[in-house]
Amino acid sequence: MFGYLVAASEILDEEQKERYRECYCGLCRSLQHEYGEAARLSLNYDITFLVLLLSSLYEPDEENSKQRCLRHPIEARSFSRSEISDYAAGMNVALAYLKCLDNWKDDKKISALMEAKLLEAAYKKACAAWPRQCEAISRAMDDLAKIEAAGLDAPDAAADCFGRLMEEIFVYRQDRWETTLRAMARALGRFIYLIDAAMDLDDDHASGSYNPFSSYYGLEDNSTRFQDILKMQLGECIYYYDKLPLVEDTALMQNILCVGLWLQFNKKFSRKDS
Repeated sequence: MFGYLVAASEILDEEQKERYRECYCGLCRSLQHEYGEAARLSLNYDITFLVLLLSSLYEPDEENSKQRCLRHPIEARSFSRSEISDYAAGMNVALAYLKCLDNWKDDKKISALMEAKLLEAAYKKACAAWPRQCEAISRAMDDLAKIEAAGLDAPDAAADCFGRLMEEIFVYRQDRWETTLRAMARALGRFIYLIDAAMDLDDDHASGSYNPFSSYYGLEDNSTRFQDILKMQLGECIYYYDKLPLVEDTALMQNILCVGLWLQFNKKFSRKDS
C-alpha cells in the first residue's frame, strides 16, 4: 500500500512502539507459517494497520511469545499473532503478488517477475483461503490498469478502483460491521491512491508515465490543492473509523491515520515550499 499507512514512531511512547513491533513481527510469523519463507519478502508495515484495526474490533485470542528469526538471529523478538495476523498475511501476499505482476507488465522489471514467481504458490493458497477478497483485489487492479493504459484524466475513477480493493481487504467477516468497514476502507483507499499520485506527479511527468493529476503539473499552490483533496478523503475515513467500537490500540491507530499517513507528503512538499 505504497508505504503511507505507517506510524509516526517519533511521537509514540515506548509501550506503543513495542505493541507496533509485536504486531509487525506477528504478521511476519504468520507469513512464514501460513505461506512459507519466501512470503516474508512481502512483509510491510502498511498491513500492520489492518492487524491493529481488526484485532481491536474482533478481539481474537493472541499468541504472545519471543523467538529468534533469520532477521534477528541474536536477540529474541516479542511477537503477537492471532487469526487476524493469519488473515492479514493472506492479504499481504495477494497484494504483493499482484503488484509484482503489475510492475512486470508496466516496466518489464525482471526483479518483479522473479518475485512474483517466488510468491506464486503462496498467492494460490491465499486465493483458496480467501477467494472473495483475492478475486476483488485482482479485479480492481485490472480495472485500474485499464484506466491507466487508456491515459484517462480521471482521478475519481482511478481512486475508486483502489478504494474498492481496500474495501474487500478490510471486510474480514461479512457481519454487522461490514458496511462501516467498507465505507472507511473505501475512503482510505482513495486517499492512499491520490496521495501516491500527488507524490509521483513530477517523476511521472518526466517519464511520461500515467498520473491522474497530470493536468495539475506546473500549477502554483499544488501543495494546498492536494491537501484539500486529501483532507476530504481522510475526513470521510475517520468519520467511519470513529463509528467502530474500538478500544485497544486506538492511540496507535489514530497516530497512523492522523500523522503517519502525511509523513511522506509533508516531507516532500515542505521541502518544495521552502
